[in-house]
Amino acid sequence: MHYNSKIVNRGVTEMRYGTTANLSRTLAVAVGAFTVIGFACAAMAQPAAAPGPATFTLQLENDSTRPGSDSYYTSGGRIAYTSAPDHVPAFMANLGDAVLGPARRRWLGLEVSHTIYTPYFSAGRDTLHNDRPYAAVVMGTVSLIQDVDNHRTSLGLGLGIIGPAAFGEAVQNGFHNLINQSELHGWGTQIPNQPVIQLTAERTWRLALKAANAGGWEVDVLPSATVGAGTFRIYGQAGAQVRLGQGLAVDFGVPRIRPGLTGSDAHDSSADFAWYVFLGADGQAVAWDETLDGLPFARSRNVGRIPLVGELQGGLAIISHGWRFTAAHVLQTNEFRGQRNGLFQFSSASLSVPF
Repeated sequence: MHYNSKIVNRGVTEMRYGTTANLSRTLAVAVGAFTVIGFACAAMAQPAAAPGPATFTLQLENDSTRPGSDSYYTSGGRIAYTSAPDHVPAFMANLGDAVLGPARRRWLGLEVSHTIYTPYFSAGRDTLHNDRPYAAVVMGTVSLIQDVDNHRTSLGLGLGIIGPAAFGEAVQNGFHNLINQSELHGWGTQIPNQPVIQLTAERTWRLALKAANAGGWEVDVLPSATVGAGTFRIYGQAGAQVRLGQGLAVDFGVPRIRPGLTGSDAHDSSADFAWYVFLGADGQAVAWDETLDGLPFARSRNVGRIPLVGELQGGLAIISHGWRFTAAHVLQTNEFRGQRNGLFQFSSASLSVPF
C-alpha cells in the first residue's frame, strides 16, 4: 500500500495543532473556572473579624546565569489575590478548624503562575539528549493560610498544564522580539501537553532572637518545612532564614514561586513601615520533577535528575502602608546530571498592593 508522504505529514501536523488548540481551549476554560470559583468564594467569604484589606501581588523571576541568554529555569511570573484576615469562605474555615484547629486565616485565590525552562544550549532547533528539555507550565492555585501565635501553615491545591498549551514559546519569543533578541527555535522538542496537579503543605515558624530595643532593631529566624506531591513535583524541603530589620512581625518572609523558601503573600498591611534584610538556605529531596523526568504517563525527553538540591538566597523587603516590595537572589546547586556552569542563579521580585 502506498502512502502520500505530504498528505500524511499534513495530517499529522493538523492533528498536532488541532490537539494543541483543543488543549488551549481547555486551559482557557480551566483558568476561567478558577476565576469564577475564586470570585464565588470571595462572595461567600465571612466578614473580616479584624481590619485589613485584601492584597494583589505581581511577582517576576528570571535567570541570571549568563547575561543575555536563557538556560534552565529561565523565567517565571505569578499574579495572585490574597484575602483580608479572617475573610474566608465558610467551607475553608471549617476545613481549617477540622485539620489545623482555630487560627487567624486568609485564603490565597485567583493565583496563576507561569514558568519556562530551556536547555543550556538553546540556540539550535534541536537539543542535546543530556540537556534540560524545553518546558512550560501554567498553573492555577488556591491556598488556605493559617497563622497561630508564631507559626504559619499553608495548604495549597494547584491545577494546570505542561506543554505547548502553556504557550512558553509564544511568551519567550514574544519577549525576545520586544527587546530585540534572537528567538529560540528548539521549542518543537518541548515536553508535550499533559494536565498537572500539585498538592503542597508548608509550615514556617517565627523565632525571635533579639527583640526591638530603643533603636527598633530586631533579629529572628524562620525555620520551615514543606511537602509537595503531584504529577508536577514530589519533594520534601527543609530550611531556614535569618532576618535583621524593624517590624519583623509584619510577615513570615518574602514570597517565591515554589519550590524554595517562601513566606507567601500574606502580610500585616496595617503596619505603617517595616523593613528587613535576610539570608536563608534550604535543602530539597526530590523524588520526581516533571520538567526533568518528563511526562509520567507518556514518552518525552528527560534527563538524569539529582535527588538532592540545595539553595542559598538573600535579599530585602520593604513594607509601607500596606504596600510590600521584595527582592531576592538565589544560588542553586545542580538539579540534573551534566548540568553546566556551576551554581545556577536567578532573581525574584514581587510587589503586593492593598485594595
